[in-house]
Amino acid sequence: MRTRRHTWAAPAAAGGLVLAGLAPAGAAAAGNANNPRKLAQAVEVDAVWEHLEALQEIADANGGNRAAGTSGYEASAEYVEQVLQDAGYETERQYFPFTYEEVLASSLVVDGVTYESRIMSYSPNTDGPLTAGLSTPATATGCSAEEWGEVDATGTIALVSRGACTFAAKSLAAAAAGAEAVIVYNNAPEPLNGTLGSPDDGYVPTTGISGVDGQAMLAALGEDPGLQATLEIEVLVEERQTFNVLAETEAGRDDNVVMLGAHLDGAMEGPGINDNGTGSAAILEVAVQLAEVKKLNNTVRFAWWGAEEVGLVGSWHYVEDLAANDPAGLDEIATYLNFDMVGSPNYVIGVYDADQSTYEAPVDVPEGSAATEQVFTDYFDSIGQPWVDTEFSGRSDYQPFIVHGVPASGLFTGADGVKTDEEVAMFGGTAGLAYDPNYHTAEDDLDNVDGTALEIMSKAIAAATMSLATDTSEINGKRSAGKSGKPHPAKDAVDAHEVVPTVA
Repeated sequence: MRTRRHTWAAPAAAGGLVLAGLAPAGAAAAGNANNPRKLAQAVEVDAVWEHLEALQEIADANGGNRAAGTSGYEASAEYVEQVLQDAGYETERQYFPFTYEEVLASSLVVDGVTYESRIMSYSPNTDGPLTAGLSTPATATGCSAEEWGEVDATGTIALVSRGACTFAAKSLAAAAAGAEAVIVYNNAPEPLNGTLGSPDDGYVPTTGISGVDGQAMLAALGEDPGLQATLEIEVLVEERQTFNVLAETEAGRDDNVVMLGAHLDGAMEGPGINDNGTGSAAILEVAVQLAEVKKLNNTVRFAWWGAEEVGLVGSWHYVEDLAANDPAGLDEIATYLNFDMVGSPNYVIGVYDADQSTYEAPVDVPEGSAATEQVFTDYFDSIGQPWVDTEFSGRSDYQPFIVHGVPASGLFTGADGVKTDEEVAMFGGTAGLAYDPNYHTAEDDLDNVDGTALEIMSKAIAAATMSLATDTSEINGKRSAGKSGKPHPAKDAVDAHEVVPTVA
């Protein structure tokens, strides 16, 4: 059953620009931004953009990326901490170990033609260039022994299609068929970025290529079954330490926490400005403006996750630490809001489909998630902003929360999926092109962010945050008048031995 709709203060006019009737960019919010409309007004896209510019400068000064375990990540965290401390927050670091990966060599040559390939996370190395013939499974996706059929792939490099199963399953199935390595081609024209998910001794070296290149290789193989390929993969893998950055409001009841999160680390391939500078910058500016609010009913906690790009490591560490050491603290999280890419250049305005009205979720959806989703959709409806459902897949930092029963939702402007004609009619852009053609590449820089999408989403984050800081009763039944202050650091949400207060 659908829950009661939230009531939003609608803008004065619903014309062309979203949020018409709110103050234009650059105008200061009047007085105490103590309701959803006022906080949305206070969060200006120019300020969010300034945070993105800082993250771009950090990437430029640190080898072109902000990946976990690097100096670029450390500098990104220091920037976030300084902004938060200037706004009056106490910040904390929660340290944890993770497996660091850095590509030292990557090349793919087939019949003398060099192709762009992207090594999948947790792929083994080739131990120097590997030259072999190509093989293809009986069923293109190559997910199992049955799909390989009678094909003997011994000593070959397998060429398989994306789809129907995980990349890990494809690597394991090809290895079982005798292949020495795997090339996975996309089932869309764009390049393919993938992960094997976690280490496994059964994997063979595995890389991804675009759908266009995959079809070209298949055509060439059809003309010459003896086609030779040379693949080289060399990845440095070592254990390193990184951290999450945490902060929360002084005001609000301790036992009813609204939590916002965005991963701060980027992919090793580039600056990571859309993925996920945009989510990080948006919640940072929401935190800055929320610090000016004089009274909140519920505590609002912010997290900038580390090591998301290598398996959601930071968010999993946070939640599992709570589950093991402070289960009451985990129960006190009313809902979790996730923001992973909110400025894609070929964007949609997407809301996690917690009520499964469009997509059947491949994960269990905790009770209260649909009500959390509705906070966003009611806001968009109130201002006349079109939106679409995006699959509640658990593929970002909300996964550990929902696994432990915490309600969740979030916003998403798209990654490597392909935009449809229907979405173009709603949001503009280009059909048949990825939402973010530069996803996980060196081109994920400031030029890769759409300012309109960033503004729409940043203000939506602000409005939803204030709504839930005021009332979560539709999600968990808790009502409170709140309080104007409480001691810091906030409720021990993590192991005290692992959390280090940070002071600029």
